[in-house]
Amino acid sequence: MKDILFVYNAAGKELAAFQPIEGTVYSIGSGRSSDLTLRGEEVAKAHANVSYVSGTWWIAPAGNAEILVDGSSIVQEPIVGAISAEIGGTALRLLEGGSAPDSAGTATLDALRTDIYERVLKEMNIAGGSGDISDDELEHKALAILRSLLASHPGSAELSPEEMQTVKIEIIQDLLHLGPLEPLLEDDDVTEIMVVDYQRIYSEKRGKIELSERTFKGPEHLLTVIERIVSPLGRRIDESSPLVDARLPDGSRVNAVIPPITPDGACLTIRKFGKNVFNVERLIGYGSMTPHMAAFLEKCVQGRKNIVVSGGTGSGKTSLLNAISLFIDSGERIVTIEDSLELKLQQNHVVRMEARPPNAEGKGEVTIRRLVKNSLRMRPDRIVIGECRGGEALDMLQAMNTGHDGSLTTVHANSPKDAISRLETLVLMAGMDLPLSAIQNQICSAVNVIVQTSRLSDGSRKVVSITEITGLENGEPRLREIFKFAQEGIDAKHDNKVIGKHVPVSRPTFFDYFKRCGLDMDEEWFL
Repeated sequence: MKDILFVYNAAGKELAAFQPIEGTVYSIGSGRSSDLTLRGEEVAKAHANVSYVSGTWWIAPAGNAEILVDGSSIVQEPIVGAISAEIGGTALRLLEGGSAPDSAGTATLDALRTDIYERVLKEMNIAGGSGDISDDELEHKALAILRSLLASHPGSAELSPEEMQTVKIEIIQDLLHLGPLEPLLEDDDVTEIMVVDYQRIYSEKRGKIELSERTFKGPEHLLTVIERIVSPLGRRIDESSPLVDARLPDGSRVNAVIPPITPDGACLTIRKFGKNVFNVERLIGYGSMTPHMAAFLEKCVQGRKNIVVSGGTGSGKTSLLNAISLFIDSGERIVTIEDSLELKLQQNHVVRMEARPPNAEGKGEVTIRRLVKNSLRMRPDRIVIGECRGGEALDMLQAMNTGHDGSLTTVHANSPKDAISRLETLVLMAGMDLPLSAIQNQICSAVNVIVQTSRLSDGSRKVVSITEITGLENGEPRLREIFKFAQEGIDAKHDNKVIGKHVPVSRPTFFDYFKRCGLDMDEEWFL
């Protein structure tokens, strides 16, 4: 129909097609109830109104919002032919009828992709699942239908071979895999994927969070992708069980939440599992630590000091734990215990154990604490716990104090002092009704070194402190900082990059003991 109003973004992608119904007002804004939802910090919830009156389209600001048409602020403007509008910093092209003259190819590609997707979906009848056939058979069937439909579709003739291949890949991803998340999962620079709703997918890359151009086709598409993740694991997500933790085949951690817990729609968070093993050389190259700090940690591991890596969420605790675990001798028997498998120990004699959540009936749970207790019967030389987050902290401390020295774990805390307080709280969660003084004695005799990590304001991750616990003094743990990161300022000219350097603070109390044991430490490391 000639009078249909098409709205395109700056890249020529069709965003909306408004029908010419007399007196109808269409809303544009960031609000979820808008007929066209735009993303952007400057876009108001109700920013613009588009109406069709007496055969003419009109655009006007909503409330106190501002709209620029062809560069000028307007109160009300007729849309005759085509106009360029800017709404909250978002450039749009509004066209009465037809396709945008400078983006016909893009419009055709989007229309073809949507049409073919719906046809394949209908023919395969897989909206509710994949049936009893294998994934490979399902993909083969989908490709056969897709090729047949593309060959007969009138819009296919306008596409280049590269565009045809793009359509095939994206449709198969949407139908059978994780849709718009696939390119983000394949990008090694992306460390976290955060789906706020079906229209907003954020990703963390090199410590910075940015909004992706990828979107789901709708709320149902997002829910389908979540079900594809959790179903093969025997997990269930529905109104009666709206929260789920899961793991992708590559080890990436997944958390999904759906309504009614999240009234604005399903929410999905993926912590990606790195393909490459972190080592201290990489961390030194990133500026996370200095060669002297790495050498000190190597001696601590070889000298069987018990080490706790402390830090906030996303600060690089697991990566650091992986890196320093490489210092463990290959002849030792190592037992790793994790809530979700993330550690990548390279030694041959490694036994990995993973906790298991309860099933849909609330049965079958295997906790971290149970695994820690079981590991003591497995004759380990070292125990590595991915993260202490509950009563297992007590069992870990007891293991460290009863012959399993040289063990490693991580905790969530913002400083070495907070790490000790956190361990105290976790031990109390074991329900043993121990006095605080006894708990502090356990911690101070078991834990030797706390390595504090942090994600700084510029997105970089650094070891900000290496601290020794030297005992108790007047009922308080006594800490001795060995190295620290001294922040000197912010470089506003270079993306607010943090300026600072790692500096030695003091020599560890076990310096002379290590030298007598043949673990030479250089005095210059601490000067």
